[in-house]
Amino acid sequence: MGFGDTAKKLQQLAETAEQMYSRVNALRKEVDSTKTTVEDTGNRVQSLEDEIAEQRVILEAIGEEVGVDIDAAVEAADPPGDDDVAPEDTPESATDEGNAEGQPSDDSAATASE
Repeated sequence: MGFGDTAKKLQQLAETAEQMYSRVNALRKEVDSTKTTVEDTGNRVQSLEDEIAEQRVILEAIGEEVGVDIDAAVEAADPPGDDDVAPEDTPESATDEGNAEGQPSDDSAATASE
């Protein structure tokens, strides 16, 4: 193998390294952008949760003043959008009935065998 072959292989290696370097930089920019988006979304969600908590306090105070049974009203309420989600599709029901894969938890398996 001559010096020409070695130089050619080194050139190919250098080109591959440059391509990988540019890919890593592009990926780094994408990760930074995603991180910023996630942080912004988290801040918005926190702001909305705070606002909802404030509204709940206000509504409970108004309800008590007017004489509304708040617990009964909450139980009777049918929040919009819940019609398209079956109870077994919610994460809460998965933890109540077993693990996330639908397998019974140790507690429910012991209860079922008794």
